[in-house]
Amino acid sequence: MTSLLLYQRIAQQLAEDIRRGVYQPGERVPSVRKMSSQLNVSHATVLQAYANLEDQGLIRARPQSGYYVHQTPALTAATPDIARVERPGLVTRASIIQQVLVEARREGVFAFGAAVPHIDYLPLRALHQQLAKVTRFQSPRAFNYMFSPGFEPLRRQVAIRMRDAGVVIDPSEVVITHGCVDALQMSLRVLTSPGDLIAAESPTYYGLLQLADLLGLKVIEIPSDPNTGISLEALQLAANQWSIKALVMTSRLSNPLGSTMPEERQKHLLRLASDFDIQIIEDDIYGELMYEQNKTKALKAFDRLGHVIYCSSFSKTLSPGVRIGWMIAGKYQAEIQRLQTFSTHSACSVTQMAVASYLENAGYDRHLRFIRQEHRKNLSAFQLAVQQMFPEGTQISRPAGGFILWISLPGRVNTQELHVRALEQGISIAPGLIFSNTEQFNHCIRLNCGLPWNREAERALMTVGMLAKQLCQDAGQSW
Repeated sequence: MTSLLLYQRIAQQLAEDIRRGVYQPGERVPSVRKMSSQLNVSHATVLQAYANLEDQGLIRARPQSGYYVHQTPALTAATPDIARVERPGLVTRASIIQQVLVEARREGVFAFGAAVPHIDYLPLRALHQQLAKVTRFQSPRAFNYMFSPGFEPLRRQVAIRMRDAGVVIDPSEVVITHGCVDALQMSLRVLTSPGDLIAAESPTYYGLLQLADLLGLKVIEIPSDPNTGISLEALQLAANQWSIKALVMTSRLSNPLGSTMPEERQKHLLRLASDFDIQIIEDDIYGELMYEQNKTKALKAFDRLGHVIYCSSFSKTLSPGVRIGWMIAGKYQAEIQRLQTFSTHSACSVTQMAVASYLENAGYDRHLRFIRQEHRKNLSAFQLAVQQMFPEGTQISRPAGGFILWISLPGRVNTQELHVRALEQGISIAPGLIFSNTEQFNHCIRLNCGLPWNREAERALMTVGMLAKQLCQDAGQSW
């Protein structure tokens, strides 16, 4: 038995003991030395096991004290309801979305609205070092054009990282892009023509709606479950009625619901796509932020017939400003490279080289482990605070990773009005109407929890909760 399997077995046994109540919340688990002696294994193996349990959120380390079972009150709020299918339509939200984005970036505004991780969760110092090294020692190449498919050492590092998502590829199959949205728009341009119909999850990422608008595409929104993702039954009904050219979806940590599709449903989706000849564009931008790694693979991992174009980026893990994404386009790669060559050429040379150097130095996995743990801790704190501070009957999503929450308010609360009132208090939120071309989510909001949970965040969330309660009362009086 390898040491990897051994530490996983130790972690699994202790996790079972915690769930059975052998060790209670707040109680100290055996020390590393004691566990090492009991099981006759090395200290390093026990530390690996405890690190795994920390990643699962089951234990917490206390400096100079040991490891303790994480003590968290029960989250009892219901998850949001599933949407309904409405007829395809053109996108009509551009002006509202642009207004929300501009206001969320205003100086002095507390940013619950933008899905951007706090600066404390970005490895800025390491990136500074790599940028300095590249510009100093490789300046002729760093300041020259770089063409599609991108910097080969970076493509090699991405290919290595894709193994964690269950996708085995050669570096030559990777195309570096100017972020994930660039990958999405090139995928849509290759797969569709103006007037075509695409399917999307409902609610969906507002950027996708705007891409569809720019490309003259119609969108049919397919209801998604907050836990298991897009409704395959609804997708099949829609495919029976309309000719769908492409489906844009997220199998791991969708935005804004945070849903993750189980493996069997992923395989069912691929069979459905094959039956109706629907090409799938997989947006996996949050995939590396799954709290329990190696538990859920990307949809692309099960794609045997070439129906999936995979898109992702480092925007949520390294920095949104480096603008480095990638795609695995399969049979469409030649078209993608031709399109990229005669439009953007490729992503910025300097940042491609700096990110490649950072990934080669093996610090990325340590960084991911740190931010997963921080996001998990903060998300839990936000969920419990919403449960306590928001109106009774509020529904809260349960994502298995990442840092965004989808919240459904009770009654007839208009969250666009909540957005306006919160801005007056210096707080931005993302109202639900920007995540759909329908009116189904006007009572919902998306919260960015990629922020340290501190008194400032608590006060801001308390203010939003208070405003929501006032709107609930106002809505009740109008019935």
